[in-house]
Parts: sequence; structure tokens; C-alpha cells
Amino acid sequence: MSGLVVVGVDGSASGLAAVEVAAREAASRKAGLRVVHACVWPAMHVPMGPSPMGPPEGGLRNMVDRLMDEAVDRARETAPEVTVDPVVVTGDALTVLEAQSRGAGLVVVGTRGMGGFVGLLVGSTAVHLAAHGRCPVLVVREEGRADGPIVLGVDGSAAGRRAVEFAFAEAALRKAPLVALHTWTDWNAPLPAPQEASAPYASEPGALVGEEESLLSEALAGFQERYPDVAVEHRTVRGGAREELIGASRSAQLLVVGARGRGGFTGLLLGSVSQALLHHAHCPVAVVRGTGEGN
Repeated sequence: MSGLVVVGVDGSASGLAAVEVAAREAASRKAGLRVVHACVWPAMHVPMGPSPMGPPEGGLRNMVDRLMDEAVDRARETAPEVTVDPVVVTGDALTVLEAQSRGAGLVVVGTRGMGGFVGLLVGSTAVHLAAHGRCPVLVVREEGRADGPIVLGVDGSAAGRRAVEFAFAEAALRKAPLVALHTWTDWNAPLPAPQEASAPYASEPGALVGEEESLLSEALAGFQERYPDVAVEHRTVRGGAREELIGASRSAQLLVVGARGRGGFTGLLLGSVSQALLHHAHCPVAVVRGTGEGN
């Protein structure tokens, strides 16, 4: 995996916001920035030049040139020290950006592009990449709080270990504190429910607190030693993962989660919690797939 940062652009305001975030990420990583536009029209044999009856500055090729110039200018204004490489690739956005993710350290996209449906909170490109990208995918929703922490959703799964590593590295790059948030519920009565009130529970409500705190500590073990300058807050909360993480995102600069948690169905590449965060979080969301997921 390289340090290259890739950002997808399509001329939308959401895409330009993603360019700014991607430029800052490239600067913090001392990496190059590749600005990518997927253009499907040549594959459909649509003429790219201006119409004989229209102005010379018209046509799809000139439109693409203008949107790429605007994106590159925005990147250079945001991070003048970063080398920016504009690339136009023939193909649909989903296929092009997934291919680009194979050689990148991070792919950044906006929530919705020019083709988004009214009322749709997150476009298909963002959801598809979060599920299929071969590197961490950063989806730019609302702007995060510059002075807020990195919030990491921890579920203790083996697949989530890469998300933990990404969150620590990101906190170190941004010189930001890290809040490691683990949620749990104590609705663990045996199924079916006991016939009598005197029947014992599998564990009494509240008995899991110590176990869940141990799970969180074990999930972070080793990373705090590797990143000694990162201040880490362990936060174990009784509640639903979606609600608690969305709430924590209000004061965060970035939210980091794995693609799937312990409760994911086999073959499901993007879990319900990750999808909910892409739709409702109040800051950018980084989705980090575990090793071997969907490969």
C-alpha cells in the first residue's frame, strides 16, 4: 500500500469539498495527490468535442477540462506543497475508483455527486467504495470540528484491527486525541425467555461491564505503545452502536470504523452500522476494511 491519496471529482460541490480534505490528507502524509475523474462518455462513443452549431468552448471535453482545472486549483490552494496529478479515466466512477484504490493509501470521495437523486443522503459511489475499496475510504459528509478528536468505533473483531491501526496513525498525523468508543447492551437473557421469574439469566444485567472494558483494552493493546504521543480515551457505553457513534460524531473531526463488525452476515461487505454512519454522521467517515474482506 502506497502513501498516494486519490480523490474522485465530478464537478459537484461535494466533490470539491472532498478535494480540500484529500489535499490536507496528502500534506499531512507528505504524499502525492491524484485527482481522478471518471468519464463514461468515450466508452459510449459519445462525441467529446463541441457541437458544430455551438460555441467553441462547448462540448464534453471542455467541460471535463474545466472541472479538472477547478479541482486542481482547489487542491493547490488548500495545500500548495502537495504535488497534484490530474487524471481522466474512461469508465464509470465505481469501477475507476475501485481500480485506483488498489494502488493508493487512501481514497477520498464526497457523499453525493452530480448524478445523485434528490433526498439521497449518500451516493452509490461512496457506499460501493466503502464496501469494495482496497484501501481505507474517507467519505466527506459534514465538515468535522478542527479541534475535535478522532473517534474510533471498536467492536473487538479481528476485521476491525485495521480500523484501529488507521485511527491511531491518523490521530498521530493530525496531532489529535483519540476516543476509542465501544458500545454494548446487557440484553443477554437466554432464548427463549425463562418461563419463571426465578429462572437465572445467562449473565445478570450489568455483569458484562468489566468484560466489555477488557475487550476494548485488548483491541487497543500494542497500538498505544506504537503511538505514544497519541492521547487515548477509553469510552465504554451501554447503548446502540449507531446512535452512540452518530452522537459522538457531532464533536469529532473524523469518525473511523471497520466495514463489518462481529454481527455481520457472511458475505456482507458493508455492515449496517457503517452504512448508517455514511448516511447520518456529522463529520467525515473513514471506512477501513479488514484483511481479506471480499478479496
